[in-house]
Amino acid sequence: MDDLNHNVSLDARPAATTRLRITTVAAILLGAVAAIGAARTVVAEGPPPNIVLIVADDLGYGDLGCYGQQLIETPRLDRLAAEGLRFTQFYAGSTVCAPSRCVLMTGLHTGHATVRGNAAAGGQRVGLRRDDVTLAELARDAGYATAVCGKWGLGEAGAGSEGLPNDQGFDHFFGYLNQTHAHNYYPEFLWRNTTRVPLRNVVRKLTPRSPGGVATTKVDYSHDLIADDALRFVEQHRDGPFLLYWAPTIPHANNEATRATGDGQEVPDYGSYADRSWPNPDKGQAAMITRLDADVGRLLDLIARLGLDERTLVLFTSDNGPHREGGQNVERFRPAGPLRGMKRDLYEGGIRVPLVARWPGITSAGAVTDHVSYFGDVFATVAEIIQRPAATATDSVSLLPTLRGEAHQQRQHDYLYWEFYEQGGKQAVRAGNWKAVRMPMGTGRTELYNLADDLGESNDLAAKRPDVVRRLEAFMDEAHAPGPLWQPSGP
Repeated sequence: MDDLNHNVSLDARPAATTRLRITTVAAILLGAVAAIGAARTVVAEGPPPNIVLIVADDLGYGDLGCYGQQLIETPRLDRLAAEGLRFTQFYAGSTVCAPSRCVLMTGLHTGHATVRGNAAAGGQRVGLRRDDVTLAELARDAGYATAVCGKWGLGEAGAGSEGLPNDQGFDHFFGYLNQTHAHNYYPEFLWRNTTRVPLRNVVRKLTPRSPGGVATTKVDYSHDLIADDALRFVEQHRDGPFLLYWAPTIPHANNEATRATGDGQEVPDYGSYADRSWPNPDKGQAAMITRLDADVGRLLDLIARLGLDERTLVLFTSDNGPHREGGQNVERFRPAGPLRGMKRDLYEGGIRVPLVARWPGITSAGAVTDHVSYFGDVFATVAEIIQRPAATATDSVSLLPTLRGEAHQQRQHDYLYWEFYEQGGKQAVRAGNWKAVRMPMGTGRTELYNLADDLGESNDLAAKRPDVVRRLEAFMDEAHAPGPLWQPSGP
């Protein structure tokens, strides 16, 4: 199975002509898994474990108390870290949402993934293809009930769409299909599977064709509806096993509201921050994160009340680094912590994100790991836990040894790779402690940093270590499989 998890170009991936073929090949591979040895034995006796994957939207590496935040209250996530395992060197799949979520779903990095940006050349939105195998498909084929609640961003409604959640392994979907629609926390509708669910909000469009906008009548707060739906799914599937992908849109800004009013941090109330002497966008940013924290607490309390704690792996992370789009003062909260850069950067602040894992009996309470890993590894981790390997090659390495505290058995990546198509195009590679960033992608100058000594990426060593630059540029060239839809755009 490990041989399938190395860097492979899309051209080398077998085309899955039918879901039956995928299932059949997976079943054949499943028989081989039992013979591989101790590292591939059954995770635990008893019923298959439930998996809860929570992916916040634009939450920075430094936005949680357990990662150093001083001003924003996150007691339930801090407690989750105290009860589980905290990763210090975990990375998103990309520096913006759609490609990052594609990496998460498929285990393919952005040099190989179908979705490599929020929009392709000419502004075209690209969704998953029928032959993209998602972790939800693996889970569903293994007998799991599957749901995604929140922001999808990997397929649009309409004739010919291949990327809708129900076509990509999810039995249940409630939330936003379109990532621009997801800017507005008071939308006119959400989607339940393929049906539009009208809400009581009234929205003013800033442009006629934009799915976003600014609400003039605010009644139904989408985050609350989505959180309630996620909890309802768990309650309904308490007998398990289930895979819940909860993708809240908090604390992403409503970019249209930012342009209209200067305040894009839409929240029903400012909670404990109401009396602070901060501008409203700062109150809203803090209140959104604390609201998310409280809803994670509600979910954890439900799991405990149903007696599912020891049968449930909970993973909490973020889709990319923090934004500066809602009008809040990023100098106040320092959402990237000690890291350089923000969302849309390939410096650490744009792609290094929190990851907290809790699985009582498997993860050790209060543990911390510096294992270097990324979104794509969730795919192989889920596949190993449910004993359902993928029938296609991925760029994914299972994190199960790290979850178990067996660092000596943890396979390492040769390198991690990212590419980004806005702002003229960028590439980045991390290999060991070396980090390279090339702008524009393919042809530009490469910067080189040693993260062991320079976490803030302030000392470019490219001129001093041309040998390392050449090695990491070779990784960039190896990892990038050309895609006709993906061309660098913008200055």
